[in-house]
Amino acid sequence: MNPTSRVLPWSQEPKALVGAIARNLGAKTPIRLVASAKSWLCHGGVNRHQAFLPTGSPEEVEKVSPVRATELYLEHLSAAWDHTHPEAPLKEQEVTITVPASFDPAARELTAEAAKAVGFEHLTLLEEPQAALYNWIDNAADTWREQVSVGDMVLVVDIGGGTTDLSLVEVNEDQGNLSFNRIAVGEHILLGGDNMDLALAYRLKVKLAEQGKELQPWQIQAMTHACRDAKEALLNNSELGSVPIVVPSRTSKLLGATLKTELTQQEVQQTLVDGFFPAVGIEEHPVQRSRGALTQMGLPYAQDAGITRHIAAFLTKQANAQGANSAPNSASFDPFANMPGMGRSSNEFIKPTALLFNGGVLKSSLLAQRLTQTINQWLTQAGSTEAKVLSGADLDLAVASGAAYYGNVRKGNGVRIRGGIASSYYVGIESAMPAIPGMPAPMEALCVAPFGMEEGTSSEVPSQEFGLIIGQPVHFQFFGSTVRREDTAGTHLDHWAPEQLEELPEIQVTLPVSEGRREGEVVPVTLATRVTEVGTLQLEAIASDNGQKWHVEFDVREEA
Repeated sequence: MNPTSRVLPWSQEPKALVGAIARNLGAKTPIRLVASAKSWLCHGGVNRHQAFLPTGSPEEVEKVSPVRATELYLEHLSAAWDHTHPEAPLKEQEVTITVPASFDPAARELTAEAAKAVGFEHLTLLEEPQAALYNWIDNAADTWREQVSVGDMVLVVDIGGGTTDLSLVEVNEDQGNLSFNRIAVGEHILLGGDNMDLALAYRLKVKLAEQGKELQPWQIQAMTHACRDAKEALLNNSELGSVPIVVPSRTSKLLGATLKTELTQQEVQQTLVDGFFPAVGIEEHPVQRSRGALTQMGLPYAQDAGITRHIAAFLTKQANAQGANSAPNSASFDPFANMPGMGRSSNEFIKPTALLFNGGVLKSSLLAQRLTQTINQWLTQAGSTEAKVLSGADLDLAVASGAAYYGNVRKGNGVRIRGGIASSYYVGIESAMPAIPGMPAPMEALCVAPFGMEEGTSSEVPSQEFGLIIGQPVHFQFFGSTVRREDTAGTHLDHWAPEQLEELPEIQVTLPVSEGRREGEVVPVTLATRVTEVGTLQLEAIASDNGQKWHVEFDVREEA
């Protein structure tokens, strides 16, 4: 690599290259490119403090952890800001970092950890779809009140490079004024522009194979990066017939002859529109295929590439989110209500009245139109009015601009979107019962943080005492739910349907032994929770005899 390509305005030898320059160089040397670090950060199946990125690269390539990759992003942004504003260092500012709405408490805590390691002390986390909506409010100025009304339901669809993020925001009335309340978020769907680039690369691979030219895996990576730029050019210019694609070949001198092909307008439209935005019915949900027994360790990518099917599943699953009276509760809940074909008709889904698009993928009018047409077809068939598209945002900058607006909202200016935490959270309680050979003790679940619990608030968990083991290795099991809306702190579940609660990665910990207590002692405790101003979740166990407190962090300090 030419040494001058590593020079930044503030550093001759930067620790890492970030953004467009990293993407461009990564197209030439993909084994050194760290991608999807944000998704790795919320992947509970790996040690997020362990250096293993880029995955699959040779041993001689230096590795970083997902947490360290996040730090490097933030260090780059901090250095860029300080270079431009030396009189006001970023570390001294109030900083808002946007994260996917689907980030769980551990991923949020790890994000905050990385930010604090860089020196950001005045920190707030904001969900990206909310940031996009804040940007729309800001751009619309006073006219936003003319575009939405009480009872409107805004579906925010954010399709970025690696993920699809879905949120529902309801328009309410508060003391005579319109207000917004985020009522639901989708799962962390690893499906976005990167998948589309890879799909185009494999289509070209087949075309080259028909010409007798075979590609190596590393060449497919290089072609994937080349397809990204070609895709954007073709989607944004319908009159452009094709874009040439050049793939390097390796010789003993590293680079030799090249392979040449082209990506056509027709290939892009067929692959992306029909493959990723199929015109499906509301009852058609993602297909889960049978998987092989052995698989490479990697991110849990979505198996079904149909984004419209994922949106249909989300709207159907969240059909009880609108209005407190229709929300599921612990006393009465149909475990089959959200399963296709099991007691729910095709008309029973959240019916958005407005759509807000965000993310680079939806800059394409072709893809945005297909998505709008599909959703409006569902609404028309259900006898509802078509949803209007809220427009006027720069899809590249909407999240950043919305985050800046939110910083002003926190100072008491502007319109605030209410939401709190996007899931209800539960801690597992091991049942006390006689031992049965070959059968573990059943697990019960105690709600410790209800859906919508606001940042900066605390809650005692009204329940009976529990025994807390101190001084010995123990594990905490946590669960999350986006559908149990009415469970309050202290709701005790001894059974639930599989689709109601999602098991989160367990936390291994040894709680400290204080003076007057012994190792292995079972201490009677009550529980309390706090949602920090940053938006992370903390669980606190309080001794019943003397009020001593033990804190359980959701940012699990994984052992390598």
